[in-house]
Amino acid sequence: MNGDYCNVDGARDLKQRIEAYWVEKGFEVQIQLIEGSFMAAMRSARTDVRSDMVNGMPQKRAA
Repeated sequence: MNGDYCNVDGARDLKQRIEAYWVEKGFEVQIQLIEGSFMAAMRSARTDVRSDMVNGMPQKRAA
């Protein structure tokens, strides 16, 4: 996995990769992209990737 996953495009790509991985395994995950504010340390705004998984594991099997 290469790239910047903190910007909008990278976060969207990461979201799609995670969803595709778990769908293939038979699970349903809910992932949201949250636009963050400007971070001086990063010198840019960030986009957070949040999910309903617990400890990296999905909670629901796909219907």
